[in-house]
Amino acid sequence: MVEAMSASFGVVNRAGAGAKTVLITGVSKGLGRALAVELAKRGHTVIGCSRSQDKLSSLQSELSSPDSHLFVNADMRLNNSVEELARVVVEKKGIPDIIVNNAGTINRNNKIWEVPPEEFDNVIDTNVKGIANVLRHFIPLMLPSKQGIIVNMSSGWGRSGAALVGPYCASKWAVEGLTRSVAKELPDGMAIVALNPGVINTEMLASCFGNSAALYQAPDAWALKAATMILNLTGADNGASLTV
Repeated sequence: MVEAMSASFGVVNRAGAGAKTVLITGVSKGLGRALAVELAKRGHTVIGCSRSQDKLSSLQSELSSPDSHLFVNADMRLNNSVEELARVVVEKKGIPDIIVNNAGTINRNNKIWEVPPEEFDNVIDTNVKGIANVLRHFIPLMLPSKQGIIVNMSSGWGRSGAALVGPYCASKWAVEGLTRSVAKELPDGMAIVALNPGVINTEMLASCFGNSAALYQAPDAWALKAATMILNLTGADNGASLTV
């Protein structure tokens, strides 16, 4: 798999250099939440969505200038829910500068023949179809200006394989392939990338690694580096497979 990094990633993008509007899916916990907090600290406008209204409200109350952000209850697995999300976002905040397709889930550790069909479906529906739904409704909004950056959260397991997480690996390989394909469909000036966040201590990691997940870096430490990388992506990065 190709991995690349833009030379501009060493530059810290602060609001003074141009505040961005960033849409983050799956924002109520883990990496999405940490990224939202970090971007808000830097003065950028966060649009977040999740299926948990309580967690959305809690996050919004913790952000600096909470009224400047927008949080929407939405289910990425459902096309009509994402269609409504796009309508609300454009009406209230305009077209995002950056979209981070972060919403994701993982199967419980199991051999593929022991994974229940509904659990396999949920992984694919969230991790793959969820991204496709966002692309379907937001890319057409970005095309007229030929501007916009889309970050699809991938995984090291989207570039390798591991036992007991077959559905998750399959979904993240699909994210890598979808990203490369869509990159060839975008006009110059836009970019879509696959981003491997690395190994971070989240609920998802704990479901695989158990107590040893605590040995890895926390989401807020990760977000410091990830926010800088994401804010400095340009059209030159289109189609890249990146790692934080």
